[in-house]
Parts: sequence; C-alpha cells; structure tokens
Amino acid sequence: MKDFAGKIAVVTGGGTGMGRELARQLVAEGCSVAMCDVSAKAMAETVRLIEADGRPQGTKVSTHIADVSLEGALIAFRDELAAEHQTDRIHLLFNNAGIAGGGSVVADSRAAWEKTFNVCWGGVYLGVRTFLPMLMAADEAHIVNTSSVNGFWASVGPNTPHTSYAAAKFAVKGFTEALITDLRLNAPHVKCSVVMPGHIGTSIVANSRKVQAGTDSDELGPDEIAQARARISAAGIDTSQLSDAAVAALSADVARRFLEDAPMTASAAAKVILEGVKAEQWRILVGHDAHEIDQWVRRDPERAYEPEFFADFAQQVGWKVGG
Repeated sequence: MKDFAGKIAVVTGGGTGMGRELARQLVAEGCSVAMCDVSAKAMAETVRLIEADGRPQGTKVSTHIADVSLEGALIAFRDELAAEHQTDRIHLLFNNAGIAGGGSVVADSRAAWEKTFNVCWGGVYLGVRTFLPMLMAADEAHIVNTSSVNGFWASVGPNTPHTSYAAAKFAVKGFTEALITDLRLNAPHVKCSVVMPGHIGTSIVANSRKVQAGTDSDELGPDEIAQARARISAAGIDTSQLSDAAVAALSADVARRFLEDAPMTASAAAKVILEGVKAEQWRILVGHDAHEIDQWVRRDPERAYEPEFFADFAQQVGWKVGG
C-alpha cells in the first residue's frame, strides 16, 4: 500500500498521543478515518486539529466511544462505522489503544492488572477479530498492531514492576508475527506489522490513571492519592511529610515529564509508523531508544533484568524512564 488516498482507516485510541497523530497524518494524505476512544472530549480535540490542518475534500472523519477490551463495544463501533462511512470494507486497522497500570501481580489489584492486560492485548486481538471481515473485503489491507519495546524487554527499570503491560505487549508481538504466515496462507492481500515504540511523548501516564479510576477528571481522588503515595514511597522517596496536594503534584509532574521530556514526539512516531506501512515492514521499531534496547537485549539477554544492565544502558543511551 504505497499511498493512503481514498482509503478508510480504523484507529483505536484516537483521542490522544500516537492515535491522534496517526489520524491527523492519514487524513492529510486523503484517507478517511474512523477512530474510537473512551473519551469523547479527547476525540473532539483530534477532530478540531484535523479540521485546523485543512481536511482534504472527500475525506470523512468519524468518532466512536468504545472500550477496546469489550468485544461488544468494538462490534458496535464497527457497525457505526459501516453506517456512517457507507462501506463494507476498510483498508487499514491501527490497533493502537493502550494503557499502563497493574504493574505488580503481587502488590497491585487484580482488577487493575487485568484492565491493563485486556486493553493492551485484548484490544488488539478483538480488534483483529472484529474488523478482519472488512479488511478481507478490501482489495488490499494492512493491520498495524502496537506493541512496545516492552514486547521484547519486560522492564522499565529494576525498581518498577511492569508485569501486566509487558505481558500484553509480548502477546501482541507474538500474535502479529504469527499472523504473517496465517495471512499469507489465508488472506494474502492483507498484510500486518507490529510496532514497537520506545519512549514517545504521549499522555499515556495521565490517561491510564483516568481509565483505571473510571474518571475523566484531572483531579486525583482519595484512593488515587493513596496509590500515588505508595508508588512514590516505593521509588525511595519519603512521603510521610508530604500533603495530599504535594503527592498529587508529584504524580502530575511524572505525567508531564513523560509527555514533554520524551526523546521523540507522537507526531514523529506516527510518521515512522506510516512510512513503515508503506514499505511493508512487518517490524517497525520507533525511536532511537527502541533500536538501542533491541540491540542491547539481543547482545546480552541473560543480564537484561539485572540492575547493572539498566544502569549501563541508561547511562550510555540516556534513557530516563523507570527507576
């Protein structure tokens, strides 16, 4: 698929981050987009930006509320898309939606662990299941599943458990790699790619908190304050003298720094992804840090989860995520 003009794309998690930038860049190339997200407000901002960019004549953009971990919600999204775009086919499926949380299978709640896993893995699996008939109905199509560097390295640092997100992203990677043969044998006109970004400047930290808490508020509730206090304490910071307001401020600063201090913007990441799709790359590493982590883990897998490995890597590559 050398260009996207006249095509129809589905983008999950289109309200912020890479999903928003994928939608903007696809529309700019003449592609119609149907996006879903759990936040109508976030999607409205994506649409506003698309219109400000100057939406090409003939393109259509639709927004749909859907939690990708729920099959019924994705089926409703598919049916709404078919009606609004008056089509029985799509050409591109970006299973991009994801959240963090439930890092510890020991210390965190089962509900938080499973919510993260069900969004990050289940959203990809159910997305493929739901939209595959529409992809197969097209003359050519491409599935793009977002994994992570945590799909080949299950760590963000030696002091931060990361089991749910990493397990999900490993599953996405393996599933997509297996799809290569499955599609080649059974639907050769449908291609697939697995995307593995490093640290990209997105709102995933702030958004994950909202999804896990079931709120769209920027303010932390009492339970969230307590959880944030525990996370900060686990990082070695004495919180006994910190007020709730100070804990909330520290939590907000972590989310801000993840967004603003990242080595790569969401816009730049989306460009790399779309170029990879055009080149029919099945494996799309996004960011210098992703390439570096890939090489480091391959070179010395036995040390990959030792504190010294992370310290050496962080020093030489300048990676600051985790601790």
